Amino acid sequence: MDALRDLFLLRRDVVFLNHGSFGACPRPVFEEYQRLQRELESEPVDFLSTRRTLPDRLAAARARLADFLGADRDEIVFVPNATTGLNVVARSLRLDPGDEVLSCDHEYGAMDRMWRFLCGKQDARYVRRTLPLPLDDPAAVVEAIWAGVTDRTRVLFLSHITSPSGVILPVEPLVARARERGILTMIDGAHVPGQIDCDLHALGCDVWAGNCHKWLMAPKGSAALYVRRDVQDLVEPLIVSWGWESDWPGPSRFVDEQEWTGTRDPSAFLAVPAALDFFKEHDWPRVRMRCRGLLLEARERILALTGLDPLCPPDPWLGQLAALPLPEGTDGDALHRTLRRDHGIEIPVTTFAGRPWLRVAIQGYNTPGDVEALVAALSRELGKP
Repeated sequence: MDALRDLFLLRRDVVFLNHGSFGACPRPVFEEYQRLQRELESEPVDFLSTRRTLPDRLAAARARLADFLGADRDEIVFVPNATTGLNVVARSLRLDPGDEVLSCDHEYGAMDRMWRFLCGKQDARYVRRTLPLPLDDPAAVVEAIWAGVTDRTRVLFLSHITSPSGVILPVEPLVARARERGILTMIDGAHVPGQIDCDLHALGCDVWAGNCHKWLMAPKGSAALYVRRDVQDLVEPLIVSWGWESDWPGPSRFVDEQEWTGTRDPSAFLAVPAALDFFKEHDWPRVRMRCRGLLLEARERILALTGLDPLCPPDPWLGQLAALPLPEGTDGDALHRTLRRDHGIEIPVTTFAGRPWLRVAIQGYNTPGDVEALVAALSRELGKP
């Protein structure tokens, strides 16, 4: 891991344990990103024209990413982030008064807001099932969520890896049940690409969005929206531009409408293959295993320090991300500021299920020394020996 650390641009005076928020881009990937930006500025019309090479270049990048995610090239379009991609689909849906969108209480706050906003406009209901804590049996989680299905359920929306709790939810059996009932399935895969293996065709969901700029370590502003071919007609363009009723249609109306939305810098999208190359060159499945081992070590040491019970056992719930409970009454904002200011540690302290949590993320650039620094800082700030 020490050797990998030199391949990233992160400041050496900061212990960076917050990869889950924005990620960090390796030097060679960032250099390719900047090379593309310089190419753009050297001849913007050549680079950006949808009648020259840009559609072919984006298609090639989408093909590489689709192969990595277990999908077809024209089932995927690039979007700036998973939130944007999921909004594209959610705002295309027509819900009747009384219709229901089913989810759970571990969802990302932005997505909760999206569904509350859209359901409020259409007099529909956003139903958030409470999961039993601590998490233990995946089957119990499946049943807790599925118990919320009614004859008015139109959408099942879940995170594959949750943001506040950092757990891998058992989405596969829920997707299968929903498909049998004719319920549209939407999966927030923001933390999936690069952290766990992904095969979208095997998963069988209708809609999925995942960030490339998190665990895949592509440049910021690169993500993928997947929509299964047989439901693409449901999706409208969030921005109506030249791709709608295109004068030069490509092989996919879905791609035309979502890709041709006006002037923007596509360099982050085109640099995604460089991130995939970086993964392959550095045997990232092996790196992920090392990262998970270091995460579990950090988890055990912090739980021993606080004397608190974990949210879940390691298997099958955790990848490279874990939320650890903090003592009741901990001022999360103050602890976050203190860790950053006094100890040089960047790590989120969140509130979930009515209590404060520390969310630890371990990526290839992290070292055992980073964990030592965190444990020492917490021991001091929480008043433990």
